Amino acid sequence: MKKYGLVGYPLGHSFSRSFFQQKFENEQIDATYENFEMADVSNLRQLIANTPELCGLNVTIPHKSAIIPLLDQLDPQAREIGAVNVIKIERQGERLFLKGFNSDIIGFTHSIAPLLDSHMTKALILGTGGASKAICAGLKSLNIAPTFVSRQKHGDVLGYDELTPEVMASHPVIVNTTPVGMYPHTDECPAIPYDCLTPRHLCYDVVYNPEETLFLQKAAQKGCKTKNGIEMLHLQAIAAWDIWNQ
Repeated sequence: MKKYGLVGYPLGHSFSRSFFQQKFENEQIDATYENFEMADVSNLRQLIANTPELCGLNVTIPHKSAIIPLLDQLDPQAREIGAVNVIKIERQGERLFLKGFNSDIIGFTHSIAPLLDSHMTKALILGTGGASKAICAGLKSLNIAPTFVSRQKHGDVLGYDELTPEVMASHPVIVNTTPVGMYPHTDECPAIPYDCLTPRHLCYDVVYNPEETLFLQKAAQKGCKTKNGIEMLHLQAIAAWDIWNQ
């Protein structure tokens, strides 16, 4: 029986296992999906070597960039983004060959595109981690100019304290790529000036557990369009399955 899985830390928030188990059951696929909670990914290749039935992995926070040096090859788009969330495993005798891909960009662009209006030409990306890199590439592919926001200003990255009313007004798309607000810390939210939000804003949260984060609640109260990351998860998972089986 083939096995697939998810690498990250922590994994209590993840829906990937239940998604794939349901897919395997519905489509009568003889496979299983397992969570591999790893605080340190340095032993990844040993884990794969010790699990010969393992054919593919998803990668989630905080390892999407850290895992790259352990791979043998990168898909050009994953290389450009600088983050990997899908690993295809090939075995050549006893030798492992691991190739990294990024399906987050597929899930994100297909998920957000129907919500975009013509005035939405600039975006704020909250966070600078692995997920933010795919979001940045996705926004650019949709002709939206992205600006990163972090807790501390550095280079072209804005600090949260620099989000003036003018900056907020000129960036009608706001995407949270941080884990802030994710279960179990549901009483937290990114430190943006929510009073500056208007019905012209679209607020998107890659977090999907809970279904409506405090970030999205506050945005909805201001009349913004809102969307969570569950459809992005589903779309990137389907893309991952296609990668593993191509």
